[in-house]
Amino acid sequence: MPVGEYSLRLQHGIRGGFAPPTPNAIHTITQPLNSNTLTIASAIRLSGTPSLQEIAPKFVSSTEESTAALVEELHGILKTLPTESPPGSEDIYGLDTSIAWGSDDLQWMNGAPEGCTGGTSTVQPTEEEKKKFKRAVEIVNELVKKEA
Repeated sequence: MPVGEYSLRLQHGIRGGFAPPTPNAIHTITQPLNSNTLTIASAIRLSGTPSLQEIAPKFVSSTEESTAALVEELHGILKTLPTESPPGSEDIYGLDTSIAWGSDDLQWMNGAPEGCTGGTSTVQPTEEEKKKFKRAVEIVNELVKKEA
């Protein structure tokens, strides 16, 4: 079953502490309602630069078989994964990466928007859940690399 309307955001660089984190990349993928096109927007920190540089958005068919399969796999993985508690306390997956997913049937986010503060989470993932999260990150990166 297709996932439907959703928005997701992946941020590389979520560990903070006294100072907020310095993201290396932020990717946003949006599937609008009644559309067959994903909108993919990215901002990347080039080596030695102080801020993120936006890249022109691209548009990818969401009905293309491999794209739809990746999105469904990602959605299925996120439904099974825990998030840290309290939110933003700890990078429980250890990848310095957060994913935020929002759709009618799933609201999921690890790492607070302002990053992880360096606290301790009362929730810790299993090794299997860490592998699943790593796969989720790989899926988002595959989607971002798709040709328009």
